Amino acid sequence: MSKKLMAQGNSALSVDPGTAAAGAVCTYLIGVDGGGTGTRVVLANADGVLLSRGAGGPSGLVHGRQRAWEAILTATLEAFEQAGLVMPALSQIAMGCGLAGINNAQWAAEFTACNPGVAALAAETDAYTTLMGAHRGQPGVVIALGTGSVGEVLQPDGQRREVGGWGFPVSDEASGAWLGMRAANHLQRALDGRTAPDTLSAAVLQHCGGDKDAVFAWLGQANQTRYAELAPLVLAAADNSAAALRIVQDAGLEVQAMADALDPQHQLPLALCGGLAAVLKPYLPADLQARAQAPLGDSAEGALILIQRSMQLGRR
Repeated sequence: MSKKLMAQGNSALSVDPGTAAAGAVCTYLIGVDGGGTGTRVVLANADGVLLSRGAGGPSGLVHGRQRAWEAILTATLEAFEQAGLVMPALSQIAMGCGLAGINNAQWAAEFTACNPGVAALAAETDAYTTLMGAHRGQPGVVIALGTGSVGEVLQPDGQRREVGGWGFPVSDEASGAWLGMRAANHLQRALDGRTAPDTLSAAVLQHCGGDKDAVFAWLGQANQTRYAELAPLVLAAADNSAAALRIVQDAGLEVQAMADALDPQHQLPLALCGGLAAVLKPYLPADLQARAQAPLGDSAEGALILIQRSMQLGRR
């Protein structure tokens, strides 16, 4: 199915990420949230009215630029099917993409070169489209807390800046992987006798196989995603483990550090996004809890705003 979709629209337009084809006339708009574990898209008509959603496999560029397009087109086809529409030629579609890995210049160029015929294309980081969706394109701060973490600000003058997001394991503070790595270290200390065993160490030990040899084997295969699997154990133990409570409170301080770096004067609206946003909010410092709000929209909707604005600029 993906190869068939990739074959559509031989009159591909080669455009740079962040720009749209001047004068492109499109019947439908697609907003793409492309990450390392999955792809989510929103389908809208030419006026920006949302019609449906679709999903596909990973489209983070680290997995390959051609594979990213295959996942995006699979999700796009599902969105048209969900809307009860026949998917048109790609030359009738304008697409905005928020993609993990697009800040790698070589990957971005390769992704653009693989454009299978989409009439207008705008590509940005998934952090930026998350920001755009969270505040409907208006100035504000967003901190995304999931398997990884990153923060970004859009200033009233249009300037933007990112903090964190340097990648696991050296960054991604307050993320699922960060919580999980801290939990694994706590288990190591408990097994060594450097700290007292508790409910957190017991839960992590069970998850990792039940004995020291199994833990060594688990650690030998552990990556960002696997460490993130331990995050729910930390949160579940926070009420009865001092170590777990300390970990989530430290996560709250890391979120505060990101927020302060992005908006030192606390003048802009701040949204927490991602799978850990709601569960970590109670552990944020009180003033940050009071400021934090739920996002108005998601990254795919932010990508929709991205392509709409790019097309408007292309017509000027």
